Amino acid sequence: MNILLWRAEYGVHGGEISVPTGLVWKKILTAPDASTLNVYQNGERTGFCEFSTSVGQEMAKLDENSPPPEGLVARAGYQIRLDGNISLGDFTNRVKFDSRLEFSSVRDWRELNVKFSTRYSTVTIHSIATNQTVALQISSDGETNLRVFSFADLQTPEALLRAFTGNLGGGFLDGFELPAAPQKAALAQGLHWEAHRERLMVGREPVSVYRLETQVLQNKIVIYVNTLGEILRVELPGGITAALDEWSKS
Repeated sequence: MNILLWRAEYGVHGGEISVPTGLVWKKILTAPDASTLNVYQNGERTGFCEFSTSVGQEMAKLDENSPPPEGLVARAGYQIRLDGNISLGDFTNRVKFDSRLEFSSVRDWRELNVKFSTRYSTVTIHSIATNQTVALQISSDGETNLRVFSFADLQTPEALLRAFTGNLGGGFLDGFELPAAPQKAALAQGLHWEAHRERLMVGREPVSVYRLETQVLQNKIVIYVNTLGEILRVELPGGITAALDEWSKS
């Protein structure tokens, strides 16, 4: 492991080398600064998002000349936040979102809170790992509906998609080009992430970055991260990307 880390830090100048995915995820969870990204679909700017960590928020409160106190993560665990707004596809109303994902000090996830809202509808998702359930609440036209799914239900996501697109959803996802609901076997395989270290041009400067990559239902997802764990660029299916201004100009 130490040899891999040493080569990742000092042994590559231009090419790429595989690195442990755990190393990259730990850097993301402990990033000291927020990442503010513009969101694009097929090259057209459609919104923005900001990614931040609880470690970065706590460190921002400290004297910059003082080292962070020992046990910072052990006391509170990890937390990441993703906030912003977007307008995608034929959906003319902007979607505002704010989300929070909490982890233990050993990086096991504990709780998820997500909220999507438009001028007409609000969707909230809440899940606690120990309960093995996901609560989905949708408010639209003065009516509020709540459904609770078990983790087993999520292995057949047709039920969740029907909740969004049917009567419960109130047409919340109308206008988005959603793929057909996948089969259980396709999701049950889980995600396999790979991580590499490489040097890329960001703006006019060569920057050493980590690249995380996986596939979901044959659709590639790529995340570029700098050596401090700050998100530089995300590439998603459907021609959707989120990137720093400096990256957009490169």
